[in-house]
Amino acid sequence: MDRLILAGDVGGTKTHLGLYRAGKTLALVRDRLYRTADFKSLSDACAEFLSGGDERPCAACFGVPGPVIEGQAHATNVPWVMREANLSRALGGLPVRLINDLAATAYGVLYLKPSEFAVLQRGRFSVHEANIAVIAAGTGLGEASLVFEDGQFHAVASEGGHADFAPRGEEQFALYRFLEAEFGHVSIERVLSGPGLSHIYRFLRESRATPEPEWLKSRLESEDPAAVVSEAAMEGRDAVCARALSMFVDIYGAEAGNMALKVLALGGVYLGGGIAPKILPSLTDGRFIRAFLDKGRLSEMLNGIEVRVSLNPAAALIGAAHSAQAML
Repeated sequence: MDRLILAGDVGGTKTHLGLYRAGKTLALVRDRLYRTADFKSLSDACAEFLSGGDERPCAACFGVPGPVIEGQAHATNVPWVMREANLSRALGGLPVRLINDLAATAYGVLYLKPSEFAVLQRGRFSVHEANIAVIAAGTGLGEASLVFEDGQFHAVASEGGHADFAPRGEEQFALYRFLEAEFGHVSIERVLSGPGLSHIYRFLRESRATPEPEWLKSRLESEDPAAVVSEAAMEGRDAVCARALSMFVDIYGAEAGNMALKVLALGGVYLGGGIAPKILPSLTDGRFIRAFLDKGRLSEMLNGIEVRVSLNPAAALIGAAHSAQAML
């Protein structure tokens, strides 16, 4: 008899649910992407996903934004209250586990194919025998690591995105002061995320006192500002947008290097999240890796670490599914 697993990747904008068949190799039965705002709770979304069929999963795991403490998700950017016990009851008593979404992504990258990555820097250390760092800029900034111990990887979640932004160079210090005046505490997420790119753009537009083109103003008011800024930058349509994206890439590379040092990620650094694949040309022009390597006496060590971009948007879902299978 087939054993089925329910997995989920919960986000502030979208929730991705998938049903998998357990085995030596997990097989996706079906999946669906929902708007998070369309449901009052995660259990309601699961009920919708499982409705109309006789499929009954025997375990479930969900990657959720924010820390998971004593079986409850203290989610950021998600209006749902998520508790393992409540979800278990709603799903008929099956075992349920909540894990941080970046921990889910970290597990997920272990199961992606080589073709599902873009390599920013080739490494010389064995990916099978050393720690791995995962950093993902999207709606927010997520950071996690995979610690290699006793022959296997263990995901370690963090809230590193809310740690302090460490500016480099006078322009970034000016950006810091600009944001400090507005927000008080300036976390790295304030600059390294979709909203963060918008903040960088606003800072540059104000500090340079250059008029905003009407076409750009109109699009910024009606579309996702981060997507508009990055698109205009990569198409060479606006100099301020281009500089904003360059600063963003500098900050991304520097923070990825910080993570590599903090967890001694000789097994590699992986970029997840929705932004990196969309700005891949800007990540591969050398600017990201220059900032990644700019760590003084440890630059040579960082030069041996492989840096990859995950191109599979379902990495967190895949990681949650493997975590659910481990519960069986």
